[in-house]
Amino acid sequence: MPPSGEAFTFYSMMAIHRPPPAPSETGPDLLPPLRRRRHRLRRLLAVALAVFLMVAAISFVSSIYGKPGSLGARAAEWVRDHGGSQLVARAENLWYSHHQPPVGGRPKAGLIPKASSAAAPRPSVKAPAHLPVPDAIVPIASPPLPGEGLWHPAGRVVDGVPTMYQAFLRPDPVHTSLVAGVAWMDTKLLKASLYSGSYIPGGGPWALTAPIGTGAAATVTAAFNSGFRLKDSQGGYYTQGRMVAPLRDGAASAVIYRNGRITVGQWGRDVSMTSDVVAVRQNLSLIVDGGAPVAGLSYSAAWGGTIGNRIYVWRSGLGVTADGALVYVGGPGLDVPSLAGLLVRAGAIRAMELDINTDWVNFTAYTATGPIAAAAPNNGTELLSGMSGGTGRYFQPYWNRDFFTMSVASPTTPSTSTTGTS
Repeated sequence: MPPSGEAFTFYSMMAIHRPPPAPSETGPDLLPPLRRRRHRLRRLLAVALAVFLMVAAISFVSSIYGKPGSLGARAAEWVRDHGGSQLVARAENLWYSHHQPPVGGRPKAGLIPKASSAAAPRPSVKAPAHLPVPDAIVPIASPPLPGEGLWHPAGRVVDGVPTMYQAFLRPDPVHTSLVAGVAWMDTKLLKASLYSGSYIPGGGPWALTAPIGTGAAATVTAAFNSGFRLKDSQGGYYTQGRMVAPLRDGAASAVIYRNGRITVGQWGRDVSMTSDVVAVRQNLSLIVDGGAPVAGLSYSAAWGGTIGNRIYVWRSGLGVTADGALVYVGGPGLDVPSLAGLLVRAGAIRAMELDINTDWVNFTAYTATGPIAAAAPNNGTELLSGMSGGTGRYFQPYWNRDFFTMSVASPTTPSTSTTGTS
């Protein structure tokens, strides 16, 4: 029963003039235990998030600063390295799906050089053993353009014999404004080396690594990109007596032997480990076998977690001909079937895909003259003018990915190493 009269007024005044509670009475101690735990958890999460973001920012900046490739490519690699491979693959697929190469049209002037009117190099009396000049490549697009598929000498000449030839042609009958480049290398005159990087494959230090050293530059006539990151290559890596990643049976493999010979084949069938093997670089599975594109090239699930096979991007590939010549193909607007088709047209009986995307496809030929003239950026020429990296890519100390070189092993340079030095 409520109080009445004076009692009611007294109790009302006491309620109105009651002093405020002490600070401790309104602090966390009066909060229910569950709410206190939630407050503490939120504070801990906020601190943890702040620390995480700070560490991630430092890692991101240090990973992209002063590293090769465009900012976008470096950022994508950082995301891949931190568990975002699928995210990057989806983003790249979405981007390239909406930025496909143009249909029809003609190539820009000069992309396909016409037949040269200059006299071909003439072998000297003491010319070393060499492979026969390959037949012209039959063009794919019709009608063929002047000079399409014709071979042009490139790189060093040994006693009047070119060590390399290049040809240019359109990659398919649809994207007729695009041009792919083909480099044919004489493996009787050239020796191969695999240079390793701090990022790909990692695990250094390496005796052969960028930049190409003075000793090696004396005989280098070509340098070109290798394959995917090891995480994406579905294969292994062996060099300088070290098994960086286990070699996989059935994987497409570029194999270099002690005498500098290089070939391409399926590991466990065409090539295998022997005491003469000095380097093995694997990347996915063969895309050319038995002189024809392998079945199933249109199914991206067989080719790793990067861009799908039917996406048109810059791609590169490496093959071997029946007589042992090495063939490199690179160009824009290629899917895997068109890359394989170009390699077959160039004479490859077995071939593998190398790296893809604009930032990583690069082939440079060096035309340094004389028995000890050194290859250098100022005497290099890229296979295609649209290739990234420039002629000095592999002469830069910051280049942290693996790559191949082809060097002259000539009687005119008996004192020069055939594998190069760093």
